[in-house]
Formats: sequence, C-alpha cells, structure tokens
Amino acid sequence: MSISVFDLFKVGIGPSSSHTVGPMNAARLFTKTLEDTAQITECTRVTVELFGSLGATGAGHGSPKAIILGLSGETPETVNVESIPARVAQVREAGKILLLGYHEVDFNYRDDLIMHRTETLPFHPNGMRFSAFGKTQSPLVSRVYFSVGGGFVVDETADQTDIIVDDPTPTPYPFTSADQLMALCSEHGLSIPALMMSNECAWRPETEIRQRLLELWDVMDACITRGCSTEGVMPGGLKVKRRAAQLHRQLKRQGDSLGDESLNTMDWVTLYALAVNEENAGGGRIVTAPTNGAAGILPAVLKYYLAHCKGARDEDICRFLLTAGAIGTLYKINASISGAEVGCQGEVGSACSMAAGALADALGGTPQQVENAAEIAMEHNLGLTCDPIGGLVQVPCIERNAMGAIKAISAARMALRGDGKHFVSLDQVIRTMRDTGRDMQEKYKETARGGLAINVLEMPVNLIEC
Repeated sequence: MSISVFDLFKVGIGPSSSHTVGPMNAARLFTKTLEDTAQITECTRVTVELFGSLGATGAGHGSPKAIILGLSGETPETVNVESIPARVAQVREAGKILLLGYHEVDFNYRDDLIMHRTETLPFHPNGMRFSAFGKTQSPLVSRVYFSVGGGFVVDETADQTDIIVDDPTPTPYPFTSADQLMALCSEHGLSIPALMMSNECAWRPETEIRQRLLELWDVMDACITRGCSTEGVMPGGLKVKRRAAQLHRQLKRQGDSLGDESLNTMDWVTLYALAVNEENAGGGRIVTAPTNGAAGILPAVLKYYLAHCKGARDEDICRFLLTAGAIGTLYKINASISGAEVGCQGEVGSACSMAAGALADALGGTPQQVENAAEIAMEHNLGLTCDPIGGLVQVPCIERNAMGAIKAISAARMALRGDGKHFVSLDQVIRTMRDTGRDMQEKYKETARGGLAINVLEMPVNLIEC
C-alpha cells in the first residue's frame, strides 16, 4: 500500500479541502464524464445535490462556488483566485453555466443547487449527486461522489479501502503502520525522510521530487506573507476581523514583548498560523496539509524552524515535508483526515502530529523520537470536535491552528528530551483517534449543529456563504 506525499500536500483554494477542493474536483469529474461519453452537447441543464456535512455547512465552506468552478472546468491548483467572485456572480445572475468552459446549459443557483441539511448518503458524510438532463428534461446521467477529506474524491463504486487512495506502484519500503516504519528504518539504517524519498522515487526522479516539494513550500510561505499584510474582514456573516497584519506590526516593533521577551518566538509562530488560516478563510491559495482547515500548522512550524532555530537550512525543507508526509499517510491509511468523519482531531490533530514529528527529525531526532513526538501531539488532540460557528472555517478554526502549531513544537521538544521510549505508541493513538471519531456524535462533525456552533451564536447556515 503506497501513498505519495503529493497526495497529501496539494495546492488548492480556501476555505475547505473537503467542502471546497473536493466538490470542485467532483464537479469537474462529472463534466469530464459527460464529455468522455459524448453527452455534453446533449445536456441542457445540470443539478447538484449536497448531502450530510456538505449540505449542512457547505454554504459557509464555499461549496457552491466550488461546484460552479468545477462544472466550468476549473481546478483548485490553477483557478484564478481573484476572478472567482465575479465568475460566480455571473452564473448566479444569468442562470446559465458553460460546462468545461464551452457548452452552455441552464443552471439556476437557487433551484438546481440543493442543500440537503439533514439527509446523508451511505458510505461517507460528504456526499454529492450530479445530474444532467437533455432537451426534453429527460435524465441523461447521474453520478454520486464523496469528498473524503484533504481534497480526495471517490465515486459511488468506492468501498472503504478506496478512501485511502492507494497507488499500486511498488515501493522499496512499503509500510502501513508506525511499527513497520520504525522496523524499516532500523533494518536499513535510514532516517524517515530518506526512506520516504526512496519510496517517492518509485513515481518520479529525485530532482523532480525536490523541486515539487520546494514549490509547495513557496506556496505556503507566500500564503504567510499575504496573510501578514492583508487587512479587513473575512467573508461570511460573522464579520470576523483579520488579526495577522496587526500582530505582525506589533512583533516588528522593538521591545513589544508582553513582559517576557523570551516568549516572543511563540507569538511569531502564532502569527504564521493565523496568517495562513485567515488567507484560507478568505478563499485564498492554500496547500492542504493535510487539509485546508488545518493548513496553518505545518507552514507555521516549518517557518519557525527556518527562521528561529539554530543551524536550520533551506535544504531541510524537503526533509521536513517528507517526514510530515510519512506520518500523514499513517493517518490516511488507518484513521481519517476528514472533520466530517472523525471531528477536528482528524484535521488539526493529524496536522499537529505531522508537524511535531517533522520538527523532531529536523532538529536531529532519531526515528523513535520522531514517532514519539507525533504520538504526543495526537494524544493531546484526542476528542477534538469540529464545531465551526456559522459553518465558517473561522471560529474556532483559525485560532485552533495557532494552538496546534504551538502544541506541535512542545511535543517535538518533549520527545527530543527523551530517548524515544514511551508508553503509548503512535499506532495506538491513531487507532484511538479513529475509534473516538466513530463514537463522536454527528453534531460535532462539521455540521455546525453542536458545541460552539450553537452555544456562541445561532445563525441560519443558509444566510452565510463564502
């Protein structure tokens, strides 16, 4: 069983990998199906139905705009972010859409995009049904897709193993558990990133791998930069004010230490995470790491390492992302990275674990210390619910990324002060996260029907939209 690091880390747009990136990919897949079967020119109208978590919080998570863009043939990696509002407005006003950018059909935003807020399809909470109709309004084709977290999409023929997105390509060091990963590192005298690089070379040359990893970091770093300089209010009914730019100005001033200058580094880490997730909330360019909702943690911790740790080198960027990717695959294979499936422990928890392990390796930790850091980070995210206020990826999501980044650094440092021996294994804590997610009530799984979402503010989800 093999998952590439580039399956986990993908360039997309905010605010959600499961609710924005996934639906956009699904919509494009559907229109490509129409084209491949020569039915696109027969189509006169399309309808889209969103179920479960997508129906409950899709409006606040940007699902409608994603559907429109995907039907139009756009991809999360290449769409012009600045053009999105105007393009969505044009479709809504005209009641027409150009499938794949060239075939016009009817698409009434109010009647043809249906949000089933309480109905869920079998298999996964994030279900979508796309339907195409001919000239006499007779059905041409209907397809069901599921957005299973991190932008991954499977169709209605999928079973539980397909959520893993396994690639049949043989790799020299296959692993599906942390125990297997530790054994391989020990047997072959390899670090985790070295082992991962060998596996990645099964798909592409090492020079391309390094180039693509550096390009991912460029997107992450640019996201931090934009977030540190962008003012204003984030979209949606909450009217949440951006804070990163103001915090950046405060930290740039000499002597602004809140009483303890030694803790300023922690404030910088907070800044990096806030900057990324404010950009994500605004629909900006983002890297799933492993999801959009948790996209600020890895960049914040990597930026911390590069800017604040002695001996850090740009060459370590690839090492950091490869280690994080190894840990991320364990969560993808053995549990879930979908907030709609296991709560925020699957998003912020997984990202925190990935960042902790990657930092421990970058700071010279052994594979056993890396595994320990990843375990510590997840152990203290167990039970974390996904309860976005108003269905928006803003409160508590943005601050939760900042806290996750701080927790990742603490976990790495704790593990590095030890010898790698510990009571709970990473495999055990991953299984516990999976089981906890299964036991968690549905209202705490990205539906905005529990927790902070109802105790802080009661706002009709259909009035909020990104």
